Formats: sequence, structure tokens, C-alpha cells
Amino acid sequence: MCTRSCSFCAVKTGKPTEYDEDEPARVAEAIFLMKVKHAVITSVNRDELKDKGAEIWHQTVKKIKELSPDTTIETLIPDVKANWEALEKMISAGQEVVSHNMETVESLYRKVRPQAKYDRSLEQIRRTKDFGKRTKSGIMVGLGETKDEVLKTMDDLAKHGCDVLTIGQYLQPTKMHIEVAEYVHPDTFAMYKAEGMQRGFDLERAVHWSKFLSCGKDTVN
Repeated sequence: MCTRSCSFCAVKTGKPTEYDEDEPARVAEAIFLMKVKHAVITSVNRDELKDKGAEIWHQTVKKIKELSPDTTIETLIPDVKANWEALEKMISAGQEVVSHNMETVESLYRKVRPQAKYDRSLEQIRRTKDFGKRTKSGIMVGLGETKDEVLKTMDDLAKHGCDVLTIGQYLQPTKMHIEVAEYVHPDTFAMYKAEGMQRGFDLERAVHWSKFLSCGKDTVN
């Protein structure tokens, strides 16, 4: 259950009833037992918590590193609503990559991410980069955006210190969610790839990290 109501996501909207302080230990144990070499960790938004769930994030990464020091970690973190103290707590536990998805272009934010702000997410990525972390973001296409808007989003991310960018086709999870406006042609993805390389996004690392992702989207790096 998530405190947000993004129109592309099938996670139930509401106020979560649990705060599981044992979760970090259980996640770390699972990664240790499975001998995971690279772990990608994400979460729902916890806007009802003062720290946005930052303490659980911090402890999860720490405990993974204690049990599996050779495991690399990517944390895909939510929007902290400009709670920069919470952000620092989330990203200061030793993970190698910190990702925060923009999800879509600026003009579609009210429709796709009604409780988020385009500029605020960009600032979160910039602050993460300033903290010294490798930064990553992702957007979906096929929601009604234009190619020029995708390129502008690339420019904005590059200016704010994003190292790795993934672009994937949006797929409608249920009939209750926003409809697919377009199935983007592979040639367009190839163009986005070339444009991304020109802007300095790290293609080699993008391919490496995305091998470990399973997010319900066909990702092209």
C-alpha cells in the first residue's frame, strides 16, 4: 500500500498500517542466502511518516553490507517531498547507485504523478549527485509525450547530474489506469539511445545495471 495515487501504478493507494522494523534484517538475510551479487531495492512512498521511511532505508542497506559486503546495491527511492534531511539518511548507508525515477515528461506530471513535482524530483537527483552518489533515473514513453519533450527531459536530467537513464515502454496494468497512447517504435528508442549518448549518459553502466532490473517495462538503454 502506497500513500501516492500515480495513474500508471497498480499498487493500492492508502495509509500503510505497518512499520516493520525487522524488515532490514529479513531483506539482508534473503540477499545473503541467495548469494545476490547486485541488489536493486525499492519501496512504496511513506508520506505519512515524518522521515518518509528514511530510517528503514538506511538500516536495510547497512545490514545488507554487514552480511554481504561484496554485494553492490542500487536503491530506487521515492520522492521525499523536499525533506532533504530524510534524503541524506536514505542515501548515506553505502549503496553504490541511487535511483529516482522521473517517470514522465513535465507536461504530464499532473496526470501521471499528481502528488509529485517535476522540478522537485530533479532537485532530488541533483542533491544525490552532490552527495557523491552515482545517480540514475527512468522515464516511460507511450503516455502521450512528444519526442521533443523526451529530449528536454534528457537535457534537464543531464544538467542535474544524472549519470544513467533508462527509457521504457509504458504498459497499462489494469483498465482503471491511464491508457497507452502509443507503442513506441524501436527506431525511436534507437534515436533516444543516440541522443542520450550525446548528452553523456553512461551507456556501459546503464546496460550493466539494467540487467538486474525487473520492473514490468521493456527497458532500452
